[in-house]
Amino acid sequence: MRHHIEVDQSGKIERTQVTTVLAFSDGIKASILILGVEKRECLRRLRQRGGSVSTLYLKLFASALFLLLRDYPDQLEVVTIDMEYPGKAAELRAMLLNHIWRIAPAFSKDQIAFGEIGKKSPAHYSAWAVFRGEEEPGRRVGASELLRLLK
Repeated sequence: MRHHIEVDQSGKIERTQVTTVLAFSDGIKASILILGVEKRECLRRLRQRGGSVSTLYLKLFASALFLLLRDYPDQLEVVTIDMEYPGKAAELRAMLLNHIWRIAPAFSKDQIAFGEIGKKSPAHYSAWAVFRGEEEPGRRVGASELLRLLK
């Protein structure tokens, strides 16, 4: 069975003093948690390589999205991602697809959409519950795992 899922974020990736949670839910459910200290370490190491700060955050977000979706490409019909970066949808889609195509070459660019994920979305509830500590994350992601994707 293939699913149309929505992805939401709690604790923006740019806010390095707080934890970030990415989650999806709709028939299948997953979440990842990234501690602020792990985001700061990623950004410190990425800045050493150069590049604009806004691009670094976008790359970090795309990598986190991939880690959230990595185990499910064959189960996904459409992935609707909350509009976290207005005007950057095409760039974010390209970054995410670069990761996905390594493991699922048949995954279509049309399977990634962007839209407003409301507060009543199951993805929002899931991300918020993990962010507040009411649910355990599906898994925790560290700086080393993110940096391996961002070579």
